[in-house]
This record gives sequence, C-alpha cells and structure tokens, in this order.
Amino acid sequence: MSVRPLEDRILVKPLDPETKTASGIYLPETAKEKPMKGKVVAMGPGKMLDNGQRTKPGVKKGDTVVFGKYSGTEVEIKNVPHLIIRESELLGVIEG
Repeated sequence: MSVRPLEDRILVKPLDPETKTASGIYLPETAKEKPMKGKVVAMGPGKMLDNGQRTKPGVKKGDTVVFGKYSGTEVEIKNVPHLIIRESELLGVIEG
C-alpha cells in the first residue's frame, strides 16, 4: 500500500523522540514529548492557484522538517505512524 498526498499536502514519517538528554540522563516513556521532526516521504503536486497553475512544493523527498506539536492528521501505513501535513503547517527544513 502506498499513499500519494493531494494538493499541497506532505506525507511525513515522524522521527523517534530523544531517549536521553544532552547531559546523558535517560528519559522515561512518560516524559518523552510528541515528536516535532520528521522525514518527508511523499508530496502532493502543489497547491492549485486561481490562474490554474500549481505552486511547486518547497520541500523534497528525504528532507527533515519541523512541524507544530499538533499539526497534521495521523495515519498508519504498514503499522508505521505517519502524518499528512499541509505544506503551510511546516515550520522549517533542517539542513546540514
């Protein structure tokens, strides 16, 4: 099964939350925050403009993106959680 997002939507696989702090302290399951970073898996063709043309997506497959804590819609693909997020809900792309 594969998912092809429509319009300006992007399929993102959230990255696993950190299990250890920078100082080396391990976090229990209850203290872990919902992930806010993920890898772009697939993108729609872009938003349709009033003049009939489409905008080009600002991200590409494989990019690591940052999104809001409660952004998007959660879906499960092959027992792996994913998010479908509008491109406008993305906060940034992590480079480097």
